[in-house]
Amino acid sequence: GKIFLVHNGIIENYQALKKHLTAAGHKFQSETDTEVLAHLIENAYRGDLGSAVQKGLLQVQGTYGIAVLHTAHLDQIIVARRGSPIVLGVGNNESLAASDVSALAQHTDRVVYLEDNEMARLEPGRFSITTLDNKSVSREATTLEVAPEDMDLGKFPHFMLKEIFEQPETVENASRGRLNHSEGVAKLGGLESVHDRLLQARHLIIVSCGSSYYAGLFGRYVVETLTDLTVETELASEFRYRKLNLRQNTVVLAISQSGETADTLAALREAKRKGALVLGLVNVVGSTIARETPAGVYTHAGIEVGVASTKSFVSQLTILTLIALLLGRSRDLSIEEGSLLLRGLEKIPDQIREILAQSDEIRKLAQKYCDARHFLYIGRKYQYPVALEGALKLKEIAYIHAEGYAAGEMKHGPIALIDPSFPTMAIVPEDGSYEKIVSNIQEIRAREGRVIAVTSVGNKKLENLADDVIFVPKSHEILTPILTVVPLQLFAYHCAVLRGCDVDKPRNLAKSVTVE
Repeated sequence: GKIFLVHNGIIENYQALKKHLTAAGHKFQSETDTEVLAHLIENAYRGDLGSAVQKGLLQVQGTYGIAVLHTAHLDQIIVARRGSPIVLGVGNNESLAASDVSALAQHTDRVVYLEDNEMARLEPGRFSITTLDNKSVSREATTLEVAPEDMDLGKFPHFMLKEIFEQPETVENASRGRLNHSEGVAKLGGLESVHDRLLQARHLIIVSCGSSYYAGLFGRYVVETLTDLTVETELASEFRYRKLNLRQNTVVLAISQSGETADTLAALREAKRKGALVLGLVNVVGSTIARETPAGVYTHAGIEVGVASTKSFVSQLTILTLIALLLGRSRDLSIEEGSLLLRGLEKIPDQIREILAQSDEIRKLAQKYCDARHFLYIGRKYQYPVALEGALKLKEIAYIHAEGYAAGEMKHGPIALIDPSFPTMAIVPEDGSYEKIVSNIQEIRAREGRVIAVTSVGNKKLENLADDVIFVPKSHEILTPILTVVPLQLFAYHCAVLRGCDVDKPRNLAKSVTVE
């Protein structure tokens, strides 16, 4: 063939298109919807590739982010999008295209985002954008916040380890200029335009996927603790199936590292259609969620190259704490409580550095446990989302089956699995849930299960109860998850390396999930 095509998305009417094209004499080599797109463009081609792509896409139902080449036009690429992101890179005598800015950051810091139903013709050093109905589009380039060191491994063997070690700076960047100690409140400029509506809000729904969903669960606990709001956390992929009465006093917060997650975007658009105030919490400046929300907050985590979320997760926990503090201080939360939280947050970067100094000890633990076929992670209250995130990390990069559970649910099923070959990671800060989770550990030990405990420095009781202990510095109860997740990231990383896994690019996963 003469046409080469890359496609993200799902063509919903590809069977009907394929039937029509087959009748016209086209022969197919696969059952994919992507091949149908290539034939559709070939069928419309009359010497101009852009016109052929345009005519072909006008027949398509579904989502796509595509890049198309033709052997007769090797000096140009045609790209187009609907429901799946395309971002253009503006370089020196070169034009680039990708589905995520992280792929472009090594080559340029100037990008242009395509909107739905737009296409672009890329040629060396120039590009032009039109809509699918042939209207010309003029759009200025956005400058990425990318430091050269973001794309350089430096002294680290993998980007994931580098990004874990960047987390002290991640918390500092997320907090910089946002802490008002004199009033015990957070200053979030991205939310100032909707301040009055936030004051009137009675109901908050947090929608997200993957690690961002677990960050949202943490956000639910914190917002409920510091405010009088009713808070729900919903998987974005399930949001469309909920029959929710979204009124003017409902706020929907969409969380996504990339700002391009397809399910989160779909949930956001549904919430907007029903009249809720929609906000975005994203890392990538100028991303689709950032553009489609009237207000929001950037995490400023920087480029995250590793597929598994690390520093972006910690930045989300930090920002969610600040959002909860802002909402709380505009209600009944006292200045003393707010100031106490801010003082604790300022200590977090150095406390993370103390945990990172234990990386070699955590590697030795990983050597002891990395041959396990299964793992249980348990936590209560603020640590329950951390247990879920820790289990996800082990699944994602070490390919070890791991389940995260609220510790109180252990006796409702998971305890049946406990034996000497099924270890447990227990997150046990010294807070109001401490005695109950210690009881959970005793139940596991009574069934000959091995336990690694993550707990506060100086906790001698757990040294005698658990098989192994990882210590983290003491902190404000709300902030402890920002600390306890770090050893879980390191443990998963070292297990993955010891098992010979591709840490930065685990199988079957993508950094930005741009299809539903």
